Amino acid sequence: MSKDEQVAATASSLKQVLRPIRQRLGLAAALAALGAMLTLVPLAAITQLAQQALTHWQAGAGPWQAQQLWPLLSVSLVSLFLGMGLQTLGESQAHLADNQLTADLRRRISQRLGQVALGWFTERAAGEVKQALQDDIGTLHSLSAHYFTTLGRCVGAVGISVLYLFAMDWRLAIVALLPFPLFFLFYARATKASAANMASFGAGMTRINNAVVEFVNGIPEVKAFAVQGQASSSYRTAVNAFAAAFKDFTRPLVSAMANAHALITPVAVLSVVLAGGTLMVLLNWLSPVDVLPFVLVAPGLCAPLLLLSYISHDLGSARAAAERVQRLLHTPLLAQVAPGAGQLPADNRVRFEQVSYAYQDQQWVLKDLSFELKPGSITAVVGSSGSGKSTLARLLLRFFDPQQGRISLGGVDLKQIDSSQLYQRIGFVLQEVRLLHTSLRDNIALGRPAATQEEIEAAARLANIHELIVSLPKGYDSVLGEDVQLSGGELQRVSIARAVLLDPPILVLDEATAAADADNELQIQQALSRFAQGRTVLVIAHRLDTIKHAGQILLLEQGQLIEQGSHHQLLARHGRYAALWQQGGYGQEAGAC
Repeated sequence: MSKDEQVAATASSLKQVLRPIRQRLGLAAALAALGAMLTLVPLAAITQLAQQALTHWQAGAGPWQAQQLWPLLSVSLVSLFLGMGLQTLGESQAHLADNQLTADLRRRISQRLGQVALGWFTERAAGEVKQALQDDIGTLHSLSAHYFTTLGRCVGAVGISVLYLFAMDWRLAIVALLPFPLFFLFYARATKASAANMASFGAGMTRINNAVVEFVNGIPEVKAFAVQGQASSSYRTAVNAFAAAFKDFTRPLVSAMANAHALITPVAVLSVVLAGGTLMVLLNWLSPVDVLPFVLVAPGLCAPLLLLSYISHDLGSARAAAERVQRLLHTPLLAQVAPGAGQLPADNRVRFEQVSYAYQDQQWVLKDLSFELKPGSITAVVGSSGSGKSTLARLLLRFFDPQQGRISLGGVDLKQIDSSQLYQRIGFVLQEVRLLHTSLRDNIALGRPAATQEEIEAAARLANIHELIVSLPKGYDSVLGEDVQLSGGELQRVSIARAVLLDPPILVLDEATAAADADNELQIQQALSRFAQGRTVLVIAHRLDTIKHAGQILLLEQGQLIEQGSHHQLLARHGRYAALWQQGGYGQEAGAC
């Protein structure tokens, strides 16, 4: 995509995000513009009064009468307060529109994420969600709540001032406005110069961030092996490279912006007005009193025009934020069953039928898998790292759908089963534990909020975690991360208790003891053994000795099912499984078979 196409895409994203509140923002900007115009009426009145006073004094007339002053003062005060009121009303409209937008975006994002594939929720995806919901919506707040009213005030003030100056005298108006086109010329040049080096600037920041993360994460190794100089060298290199990129980025920007700002300082504009006005007075084109409106009004254009240049940065940031929000709102959805159209499985038999799956544009992770999980049986999946074991388990849990083939439960394709019905029948304990920042009771009862305390405690006992929980000062009311910090194995037992409470007929275990020490591993194994009794179990394991009693063992290599059978059947074949068993140090049993 070219640079122009990218700019067009980001602008389109911003329009789409702001579409629900576009009319309210337009109204807010119009109110702010009208308010700004009215608040400048007193300045015109002051100019008028000054002109009258000078004319009155030059004519040698007597003192002013009060009735000559009150009309202008009254109009000025009414205009001032009415303008302030309109600007306040405009700000209120903008903030109300922003509240509407924020609530709408967060609701739409949460609804969208409730329908995406569970496999999408990786650490990268979590970062995208956090950035969109917190950072990017905060950036959009600056735009919707402040940008348009600020734009309205600036445009209103500049517009009415320019019209007023031309109404006074078009010749001196042109002279007074000469610095401003030059300002925009220098500003455009500065923007173009900085944009040319923006890519290297951003790349430099990325290298620094990566170097910092690498250095911080490697601190234990740095201290252990005493290689501080070597470890920090990549960071110093990244900093030096960024310093050079920063110089290239700022050198043309600073000089151009300095020239641009110097052109529209009030002193510079006033000097131009006085020089032009003096010349026109000498040429008898104007009288001295006619220069006064330009002296008072023209320098006042500097502040709103500078403010316009500053808020243009907010617009650029908002465009990028809107693009990220739109990308999140268009995250691919998992196929959903229409309300009332879901089918109920006839039993708990699971079948994989020629299932294939690949992540995005990568090669096949699983290829043409076909097997069956019989009710009440235990099936173990083994294989080297990267063979597709965890992907297989997540397909059964419908974290994503296969690109080819189908997975059925009780004769019904998983795609035709409502999610609530599916997860009542399939429970899981995964290697990566996900618990909420809430009480242990709520974490265990996550799938059954209406569960009684007795049921929660029974599930915790079966998971070998009850004794630890009741030993805490707040017991089951202890909040994770605040009242208690649990080890990886203890967190795993809480997740087992959560699965136990659901009491599903099918259980998926993916390296459930991976984060546990020896003591925790024993307690987890005991808990899982009790929990698995009478259920259909699919277990992912690396250690072959833990699954030798499984009724069926599936051996995967590069996403393909190369061996299938019981432990003794596979050993008797003297194939790949037998070789792995031999490598694991269990050769005596292999020889006996």
